[in-house]
Amino acid sequence: MAGHSKWAGIKHKKAIIDAKRGKIFTKIAREITVASRLGGPDPASNPRLRTAVLKGRGVSMPNDNIDRAIKKGSGDLDGVAYKEVSYEGYGAGGIAVMVEAMTDNINRTVPEIRSIFGKAGGQMGENGCVSWMFLRKGVIIVSRDEADEDSLMETALEAGAEDMTAEAEVYEIHTPADDLETVREALEAKGIKMESVEVSMIPQNTVAVDDIDQARKVMRLMDNLEDHDDVQNVWANFDIPDEIMEQIEGS
Repeated sequence: MAGHSKWAGIKHKKAIIDAKRGKIFTKIAREITVASRLGGPDPASNPRLRTAVLKGRGVSMPNDNIDRAIKKGSGDLDGVAYKEVSYEGYGAGGIAVMVEAMTDNINRTVPEIRSIFGKAGGQMGENGCVSWMFLRKGVIIVSRDEADEDSLMETALEAGAEDMTAEAEVYEIHTPADDLETVREALEAKGIKMESVEVSMIPQNTVAVDDIDQARKVMRLMDNLEDHDDVQNVWANFDIPDEIMEQIEGS
């Protein structure tokens, strides 16, 4: 399991499953609320809010939920004041992990995140201990069924994308974080449906995890962090071979 796109694909499928039980709706609602509070309630003039709304619609989040979250952020409805926090640490095999969260109670969140790291053979570290290993980039995932590779690459690069890679089932487009919205609009104008559009932390290098026990711990860490109610995003620099991932998924 190498590269960002395969993990992004797993997260996308997981988001669809979580949406069925409402978990992902809660996380996206928090993002929408914070984006509305920071940049205003109009998605047309607030790129962060627009991206969050698109993410919600991508998992069939009801419009009423989206509107309510926007109004909570703008102050039109009462709501909880969430604080954005980030955590960094290490997982099994020495992989680097970054976590973004939104919480109304840091005193609750910190020990819970530390416990998740510890139970999966990892350790939470100080802020800055691994962030230097990542670059903040815009990432767009497009299904191979949606577009021809050459035409998609041409459209993306002309709009400001830096590069595009082709995986087994998807194309992954990287952009400068500030140009993500411009590239998204260019693809949308061509009628290209996007699986996901987000600002992500891309590792500059990866750590090979070819021991199955360590790989299991890595996936347990990622899954448990993703499942935590306060966690919005998790990024890591692991590289697990496909054959080991197949063994983990089959066990």
